[in-house]
Amino acid sequence: MTQELKDFLDSKVEQYNTPAFIKDDPVCIPHLFTKKQDIEIAALFASIFAWGNRAIIIKKSKDLLQRMDNAPYDFILNHTDNDLKKLLGFKHRTFNDTDLLYFVHFLNHHYTLNRSLETAFLLGINENDETIDGGLNYFFRYFFSLEDAPARTKKHIASPGKKSTCKRLNMFLRWMVRSDKKGVDFGIWKKISPAQLVCPIDVHVARVAYRFNLLQRNQIDWTAGVELTSNLRLLDKADPVKYDFALFGLGVVEKF
Repeated sequence: MTQELKDFLDSKVEQYNTPAFIKDDPVCIPHLFTKKQDIEIAALFASIFAWGNRAIIIKKSKDLLQRMDNAPYDFILNHTDNDLKKLLGFKHRTFNDTDLLYFVHFLNHHYTLNRSLETAFLLGINENDETIDGGLNYFFRYFFSLEDAPARTKKHIASPGKKSTCKRLNMFLRWMVRSDKKGVDFGIWKKISPAQLVCPIDVHVARVAYRFNLLQRNQIDWTAGVELTSNLRLLDKADPVKYDFALFGLGVVEKF
């Protein structure tokens, strides 16, 4: 990797990793909250909904949170059957109220036993793992370990084991794990290293990555995300996924 490329991408990270980025991006949803668990739950839903138009993703996320009285952690832990009726009829693209009710059921199960959603990933990760794939595979198995898990809901939680890019969960993990003073990412999870994260990848990010020879693989899948991240580690070993800001900004905002 040339110093020239690093300097250019670093400048794009500086340009997009700012508080001004927040309001038009799904990351604005967890920024509505200050309690750790509220941030985690809001971020999970916002990331799961994050495909398609960003304004619609934000609108649908706010709709869901209003149905939870804008107190998602309290709702998850203390809802009654009557409260759940407020969730009926919710729909975003292929995500419907059947999926939503199972998400609430899983989160209730998890938070009854754990203080943070971080532990839902941790048991699949070893300290010396280069990437987060073990944590994502563990999360998928754990998420669907409850006996009434609907088969249709499995398409909403990706895993490397299914060769998925895991774009949305990688974005969620970036929000939770990355820590800097810019104010976009939260950095509230301390047991997963930013160095283990994998860059979220889609057709827009891949297009930019190809232009800079950061990616050779034709198929956009988990392996492509790992390849891209390996090359980004040559630019910043400790925090490769910060370049998601640059690649996203160039690909989606600037149509580079």
